[in-house]
Amino acid sequence: MLRILNGALAALLLAVALAPAHAADEDGHELWLRYRPLAQAEQTKLQQHARTIVYAGQATPTVTAAIDELRRGVKGMTGKEPASAAQPADGALVLAEADKLPQGFNAEGVAQLGKEGYLLRRATLNGKRVTVIAANDDIGLLYGSYAWLRAIGSGQAPDRIDERSAPKLQLRVLNHWDNLDRTVERGYAGQSIWNWWELPDIRERRYVDYARANASLGINGTVLNNVNSKPEILTAPWIAKVAALADVLRPYGIKVYLSARFSTPLELKQTKTADPLAPEVAAWWKAKADEIYRTIPDFGGFLVKANSEGQPGPQDYHRTHVDGANMLAAAVAPHNGIVMWRAFVYAAEKPDDRAKQAYDEFKPLDGKFAPNVLVQVKNGAIDFQPREPFHPLFGAMPHTPLMMEFQITKEYLGFATHLVYLGPLFEEVLRADTHRRGAGPTVAETLAGIAGVANIGNDRTWTGSHFDQANWYAFGRLAWNPQASARDIAADWAAMTFSPDPAVVQPIVGMMMGSREAAVNYMTPLGLHHLMARGHHYGPGPWVDGGPRADWTSVYYHRADRNGIGFDRTASGSNAVAQYAPDVAATYADPAKVPEPLLLWFHHVPWDHRMASGRTLWDELVSRYSLGVRQVQAMQATWATLAPPPANADAAASATERAHVTEPVPVARGSAPLAGSIDPQRHAQIAAYLQIQLREAQWWRDASVAYFQSISGRPLPPGEPAPPHPLAYYEALRFPSAPGDGR
Repeated sequence: MLRILNGALAALLLAVALAPAHAADEDGHELWLRYRPLAQAEQTKLQQHARTIVYAGQATPTVTAAIDELRRGVKGMTGKEPASAAQPADGALVLAEADKLPQGFNAEGVAQLGKEGYLLRRATLNGKRVTVIAANDDIGLLYGSYAWLRAIGSGQAPDRIDERSAPKLQLRVLNHWDNLDRTVERGYAGQSIWNWWELPDIRERRYVDYARANASLGINGTVLNNVNSKPEILTAPWIAKVAALADVLRPYGIKVYLSARFSTPLELKQTKTADPLAPEVAAWWKAKADEIYRTIPDFGGFLVKANSEGQPGPQDYHRTHVDGANMLAAAVAPHNGIVMWRAFVYAAEKPDDRAKQAYDEFKPLDGKFAPNVLVQVKNGAIDFQPREPFHPLFGAMPHTPLMMEFQITKEYLGFATHLVYLGPLFEEVLRADTHRRGAGPTVAETLAGIAGVANIGNDRTWTGSHFDQANWYAFGRLAWNPQASARDIAADWAAMTFSPDPAVVQPIVGMMMGSREAAVNYMTPLGLHHLMARGHHYGPGPWVDGGPRADWTSVYYHRADRNGIGFDRTASGSNAVAQYAPDVAATYADPAKVPEPLLLWFHHVPWDHRMASGRTLWDELVSRYSLGVRQVQAMQATWATLAPPPANADAAASATERAHVTEPVPVARGSAPLAGSIDPQRHAQIAAYLQIQLREAQWWRDASVAYFQSISGRPLPPGEPAPPHPLAYYEALRFPSAPGDGR
C-alpha cells in the first residue's frame, strides 16, 4: 500500500512517457561529469582558454587519463576538442609536474602540495597567456584537471581560476557492502557494480566511469566487498578477479582493499584455529599477503569487522583487538599495506548501554596498535542514525590513527527514495569540538583517514536516485577537505548535475540543505533514535520490542513511559556522558545546556518539560513530526517550480486525459515553472520520489504520534490532526521484501 504510486503521480509519469522525446532527456548516468554545452558567450571564452593541451614528456596512464578528461570536458562544453601541442601558445592548457614546469612560471608553493595536491594558475610564458595545471606527481595533475573542469562546470570564468589544493586526509576510501553473489547489504541501487561472475575476463566500461567519478572527487581507495566477508574472496580465483579491477582503477589513483573474514584460514581448512597468537595462523596470513601482493603490487590492505554482530574475531580466543589487528598488520607491513580495524562492536551479552561499548573496548588500547593499523570509527556510537552526537572515541585515542566511517547509503534515512542530502550531517560531525567549544580539536582534526559506506549499484543513476548522487559527491569533497562547506558543495553539485543557472541552483540547494533536518523531524526528532522497523529498517517501529537482544529494539532506546521519554545517559543513568571530555560531558549532562536536537539522546525528560519554544515536550515532539511533513511538502513545491514544459503540450495533455488525472502535482502558489530548467525524464522521476517521501513522512508522523500518545496519555496539541488509523493498524504493517532485508 505504502509503495504504490497514487493515480496523479502515475499519470504524470505516463504523460511524460507518451509525449514525444525531449532532446534534453537524461537518465543521470553521467553523474556530475555531464559536460553539457555552455551558453554561446561562455563557449567562446572557454575555447580561447583551452585551444590546446600541452604536456612535456612521456605521459603515464594517469596523465593520459587527465588529458582525455580535459578533452572530453572541453568538447562537451564547447563542441570543439582541444588539440595536443608540444609548446605553449595563447590559450593553452599546460600540464606539468614540478620537475618539468616551464621557465618563467611562478612555482612557489608547489613543493608543499605533496604527492596529490595541485595548483591551477593563469600565467604568461614567453608572452603567451596560458593556464597551468601544476603538481608534484601525475595523480596531482589528474586531480587538478578535474578541479579545473569542476570550476568551469559550476560557472567560474576560465580567466579567473586560481586555486591550490591538497588533501587534508591521505586515506579517502569507499567501503562497498557488496557480496560475491552481487547482492548488496543495505544497498538500494540494484546489484553490485562488480560483475564477479564475468571477471577477470570481462572488464566493463562502467568500471572506468566509476574510477573517473571517484578521481574527480579525490577518492583514492575502494574496499570491494562486504565487511560481513566470505572467506572465498581470499582464494586464488577471486584474487585474480580483484587484480583485474585493480588494473582498471590504478590509472585513476585508486587502490583496492578487501574486507577479510578473521577466521578465513580456519574456514578454508588450512589451519586448525584462527587464534591470532598461534604461529600457524600468523604464517598463513603472511603467506596470503605475499600471494596477493605478487598479483596486485599496490594492494592497499584489509578492512576487518571482528567480534561484532556474530562475526568471528580475536575475542573468540580470549585475545584483544590489538592481538588480532597487529597480527594482520605484520602480514601486510612489508608491502606498505594497512589494516583498517572497525570499532563497531557490541557484546553478545546485554549491555547497560550499547553506546558505551566501543569506547570501553578501544580506549584502553590506545597506543598499542601497530603503526599501520587504523581504527575505523562510525560517526556516532549507535549506528548511522539520522542524528547522533559524535562518537566519544574521537579525541579520546591520541596515540592511535583513527578513521571516520560515514554511511552514504541511507539505511536509516528512507533508502534511495527519500531526498536527504547528507552534507550537513557530515559537516556537523566533522566540525564538532571533541574537548571544548571553540578550542578543539574538532573531530576532523583527530582523523588519519575517512571511509564512506557506498551507495553505488548497477542502477542507471548509480545510486538509486538522482539526488543520492549528491551524497557520494559530498563525501568525496569533504574527504579531501573536511573543512569545506556542505552548502558550497551542494551548489557545485547542482550546477554540474542540472544547470549552472542560479535560478536553478539556488532553489535546489535550498531543498538539499533543509532535507536532512526534515528527515530527522519526521523520523527521530529531539534526539530520539533507532525507531525503525525491525530487520529491513524500513518505516517506523517505535513499538518494536522483544527478540534475541534488547538493543535491537526501539523501546530500549526511547524508554518512553507515562512520565516521560528519552535515554538517561547522565550519571543517574548509564553515564555514557563520562566518555566525553569534561567540558563536552558537562554540556551534554545538563538538560538546560544540551542542544535540543540531542535532548532525548542524553536525558529521560518529563512530558511537561518546557522547551525553548515555550511548548511542553509532548507538544514540541508532535509539532516536530508534523513540521517534517510540511518540509517535504515545501520541497515538492520547490521542485514543481523547476518543471520544464512538455515537449509537446497537446500530446502530454492527451496522455493526461487518458490517464484520468484527478489531482495535480503540487506547485508553489504564485510561482511559474522555469521553462526548460530540468529535463522531463529526471524531473518526473524526482517528483515521483518526492511523492513517495511525502507519503512516508506522513506515515512516520502518524504511526509515531499514535504510539507515543498511547504511552503518554496526552491529548494532541491544538490544530494537530489525529492519525487516520488506530495504532494497531500501523503495528500490523509488514514488508518482508523491502530492499536490504535479510542481507
